[in-house]
Amino acid sequence: MLVSLKRSLGMMVLLTAVSISTQLSAQDWDLATELELGAIFTSGNTDDENIRFRGRFDAIREDWAYRFSMDGFRSSSDDELSAQRLYTVGSATYSFDADNFVQGRVAHEDDRFSGYDSQTDASVSYGQVVLRDIESMSLRYTVGAGVRVSRATDETEDDFEEAIVRLSTDYSWDISDSARFIQTLGLDAGERSSIGRSESSIETDIMENLSMKFTVNVKHQTEVPEDREKTDTEASITLLLRF
Repeated sequence: MLVSLKRSLGMMVLLTAVSISTQLSAQDWDLATELELGAIFTSGNTDDENIRFRGRFDAIREDWAYRFSMDGFRSSSDDELSAQRLYTVGSATYSFDADNFVQGRVAHEDDRFSGYDSQTDASVSYGQVVLRDIESMSLRYTVGAGVRVSRATDETEDDFEEAIVRLSTDYSWDISDSARFIQTLGLDAGERSSIGRSESSIETDIMENLSMKFTVNVKHQTEVPEDREKTDTEASITLLLRF
């Protein structure tokens, strides 16, 4: 069973990579990039360093859309590292029409303080776009299945692989011409462990391509290594640049 899951994961990654490389050889792409950064540095009685960064690249051509994102956080106090996380996601989406699509997705998280060396998942989902009749709002959801590989840092813990069911929603609301609210939810449910993620953010435009963003991220995992918390919460204020 584990061998079959591992082969499935490798096949999903390979097919996604082949599809992306084939499509990127063409022309007439719509490209968009977002860069996000927030940092706090203190010195004196305590030397603290907190850095929050994110990057996203989108490429769209006809019925195909590709996205690659990186989301990272690093914190240290008196030169001692207290938190470090990097979460990368790549996806390829094919739209049948304006409301229906299929999506292949691969995600990898490296969080040295979570009790896992890394966690990687790959899935294929069907999705729909709804709320098209409301001008200021949009909502889409996906339902799919895939596989997750979790690698432990502690030799007493076992690496494991499991099939997952993936559910997600992506909601946005244009509060005004210069402000918007965005809410994303994701659940990767497995037999041994399930991971839920929530991101709530408010963006306010400062200039044409520059915004201020307030974000609250919550991650909950039902089963974690011993002496680890099941829920992680992160709040940040960052500058967001689009081009």
